[in-house]
Amino acid sequence: MFAIPGKQAVTITDRAAAQIAKLMADGDTQGLRIGVKKGGCAGMEYTMDYVAEIDPNDEVVKQSGAVVMIAPMAQMFLFGTEIDYETSLLESGFKFNNPNVTEACGCGESIKFAGM
Repeated sequence: MFAIPGKQAVTITDRAAAQIAKLMADGDTQGLRIGVKKGGCAGMEYTMDYVAEIDPNDEVVKQSGAVVMIAPMAQMFLFGTEIDYETSLLESGFKFNNPNVTEACGCGESIKFAGM
């Protein structure tokens, strides 16, 4: 929908692709669908769900056995985002390096985009 020819909507680091593929193998899923919804102290939050079906309106990115689908309403907010997976002593999880974010809350759970 918001694609640029020859450029993926999002990029996935090798660590994130490995984690997504591992989690896909553990269940009966077609991939990870990412999106955004209203919420949090900054106004928007990322959503992530493993799904059994690919919606024909999703933007699909495949890499190293990982399949990431971008929900239609989130495509303009997520275009150009790098998805990474980080592990530290206290926590591990996916991290979104999104050039479209203008503000984030202190806890890192919610974000704000320009014009919102």
